[in-house]
Amino acid sequence: MQYAHARPIPGAVATAGVNERVLFLRKTYAHLGGAIGLFVLLEAFLLNSKLGIAWAQWVWNTSWLLVLAMFIGASWLAERWARSDTSRGMQYLGLGLYVAAEAFIFAPILFKAKNYVEGPIITQAAVITLLLFGGLTATVFITKKDFSFLRGILAVGAMVALGLIAMSLIFSFSLGAVFSAAMIALAAGYILFHTSQVMAHYPPTHYVAAALALFSSVALLFWYVLRLLMSLSRN
Repeated sequence: MQYAHARPIPGAVATAGVNERVLFLRKTYAHLGGAIGLFVLLEAFLLNSKLGIAWAQWVWNTSWLLVLAMFIGASWLAERWARSDTSRGMQYLGLGLYVAAEAFIFAPILFKAKNYVEGPIITQAAVITLLLFGGLTATVFITKKDFSFLRGILAVGAMVALGLIAMSLIFSFSLGAVFSAAMIALAAGYILFHTSQVMAHYPPTHYVAAALALFSSVALLFWYVLRLLMSLSRN
């Protein structure tokens, strides 16, 4: 998960001219749309290819702790690249790496949802995710409220969640629907936080990093909306 600047910095969007700020926001959300589109294409490929099936089987037969550690490492590297001040190409490489990492970690759960759960549950989860993201984004844009105060709360929540996930993997117990609902609330908090950071605290040249931060929040929301729907379908 990405953490943006807590206060406006020199050259940040809040201190830029109106035209520059609007251009930054357009570029950020255009790149977010591109990242989501790339994610969908990668998942379509993985879910319908031998590579994707082999990857899903490998994940199911290995330790999810190892997979999570690989994802965290890739995410850390991707964010560093996306925040590069010297190379636009490195920024795009970081965003591409992050989208690919998300696609691979999503593939096993999407494969299970597609083949072992009745109904268009993936589509339902995607629609719910987009509606929630749209509503939360509109809230920030309309109210113009700065949600930077959520930084500490989100950091603590993320650490607690990571600890619970690690324990569930080590001791083989399910976290259940209540945990998924709590994580949806955490993801909603991240969307509010990152959106307000995009509006006021990112430098105008960092629209790729801003898009990565928003994409990470959308992906987290989608993951737990899907998990919640899958849990409810089993009940």
